[in-house]
Formats: sequence, C-alpha cells, structure tokens
Amino acid sequence: MNIKVLIYAEASRVIKISGIGCAVAHQKRALELNDVEYTSNPKEDFDVAHINTYGFASRRVAKKARRQGKLVVYHAHSTEEDFRNSFIGSNLIAKLFKKWIVSCYNLGDVIITPTEYSKKLLEGYGIKKPIYAVSNGIDLSYYEKSATDRADFRKEFNYSENDKIIMSVGLFFERKGLLDFVKMAELMPEYQFIWFGKTPLCSVPLKIRKAVKTNLPNLKFAGFVSPAILKKAYHGADLFAFLTKEETEGIVLLEALASRQNVLIRDIPIYETFLTNGKNVYKANDLESFCYTTRAILNKTLVSLTDSGYEAVFDKDIAEIGTTLTELYEHHYKLCRKAIIYPVLA
Repeated sequence: MNIKVLIYAEASRVIKISGIGCAVAHQKRALELNDVEYTSNPKEDFDVAHINTYGFASRRVAKKARRQGKLVVYHAHSTEEDFRNSFIGSNLIAKLFKKWIVSCYNLGDVIITPTEYSKKLLEGYGIKKPIYAVSNGIDLSYYEKSATDRADFRKEFNYSENDKIIMSVGLFFERKGLLDFVKMAELMPEYQFIWFGKTPLCSVPLKIRKAVKTNLPNLKFAGFVSPAILKKAYHGADLFAFLTKEETEGIVLLEALASRQNVLIRDIPIYETFLTNGKNVYKANDLESFCYTTRAILNKTLVSLTDSGYEAVFDKDIAEIGTTLTELYEHHYKLCRKAIIYPVLA
C-alpha cells in the first residue's frame, strides 16, 4: 500500500533542542528507511496525519485532517507527570496541562506513546482511543564509535586523556536531575562533569538558575550541541549519568546505550522492566548512592555493562521502528477508509 504521511510539529525551531524534536527527526528517518513518502507541510496532500505537538496549530491540522476523512495519529510525547518540575509554575498548571493534552490526544484515531509505562499513564487518564507503545527508536549505525571520537571530544572541551568525565544530557529542569548532578560535581572534585542541553533561564525556577550558574572548576554546562558532537561525547566520556525523575522514554538514554557507554540511572518505575540493575545499567536512588556507584564504576570495582547495555536497545533500531509505524499506519488507514460516516469535530 502506498500512503503519504504528514509528520507534523509546530514551532519546529523551538522544539528542535527537545526530546520531541529528536523524536520527530527519528520518525522521518524511520520512514525513509522503509521507503514511505512523507511531508512536513500540512498544505500538501497526504493520507495520514502524524501529529507531535499540542498547540493551537496542531489542533487545527488534526481537525482539518479528520474533516477530510484522513487518518489522524496523535503522538503522546508528554504526560502530566513529566510536565511537573519543569518550567516556572509548571506544578501549578499541571492539571490544566493534563486536560489540554488529553483533549489533543482525543483528536487522534490512534495514539502512539513511546513506552508501556506512558501507555498505562494515558489509560489512567480515561483515554479510550487505541494506544500503542512504540519506541522513538535509535539509529544504531550512527552511534558506532569512530577511532577519533574520544580524542576529538576531549580536545573540543579541554579535557586531558586522564580525566574521568561524567556527562549528562537534558533541558534545565529539576525533573531531569540537574540539582543532583551539580551536587555530585561538588562532592566529587576528582572527576569532571559536563551537561549538554539548555533552556532559557528566565523560564525555570530560581534554584535551577542558581545551579546552572554554579562556579565549580570541574563542572561545565556546554549548552545545545549538534548530534555529531554529542555522539563524540558519548564515546569520549567515562560515564553517562541520567538522573531523571520522570520520562516517557528518554532518547538520550537510548543514545548512550547505543554508544556502549557506562550508564547510571535513577531507579524509577519506567525502567523497571526495560533495564535491570547490574545487568545492563547501574541504578541508584539518591545522592549518596549516585556518588558511591559513580566511584565504583570509574574505579572499575563494578564490572562494565556496556555490551549488555547495547543489547538492551538492539530491538529499538530505527529501521524496525519504521516498519512498526508503517504497519500501524496501513492497518488503521484501511479502517479509516471503510468508515461510512467520519466524525466532524467543531
């Protein structure tokens, strides 16, 4: 079946530094690998609208597509839970945010969300539409190590060959574990810490602004960097510390695992079944255990799990995700075409 898919995300320049922006790029690449035609322009003709964002423009596109009898797939990247502890006032409006995103998701004939964990959250919201857990995927071939990655990264950020480097990636959110990361740098001056990613400081709480401005000789905030530089960092650092408190998947975690990097994560429900402590990653619960486990990993008193970590994401290769998306589109497109009367939304 030949179908054309609209991969839609409004404010693309704004979201490109976020997980949603990365997920959209992954969708496009996944479809390319499966020879599925797509467009990002809602003014073009298409058969399936795959909506990734929640603004007014996204709602208009979804409603228009439904009026035209096209299949609408809404991608649930966000939940109330991962909206909390982000921007200034996010906790105060979290319930309103939940109502808004649920109203958006209900515009879809089908809902995709990255994990079984986020699927259960959405089902708990009372959403009755079909919900599929489909990973954002990872391009395993892209994250293969090149001979110069480690040296290039260390030269770019003025590290020596002997430095032990702990890296993390994320927006400047408390939810992402930024406060713990900064505290770790303070408590372990023998190691170097670097954080990739950024958020306008005017949009985050004061304690986050203060943390980002922390003046420590072993702590760097590198800002948003290109995927090529980030790939070198995954291969050039000694540990990826992902201290997030809530996720719908965590693409940067998949990237680190695909890079065969040592990984330390916070022990949270989303990763209970996907990743096992001591098998493919190390898990910890608080600042004291983060520091203890970090030292044990870097001093090699804990065994390396890099190969088994890679195996954990092997079935999330982006080409396979593209096959899953294509099958999902085609199945529900056929159902959509068989409908005698298509609902028209106000």
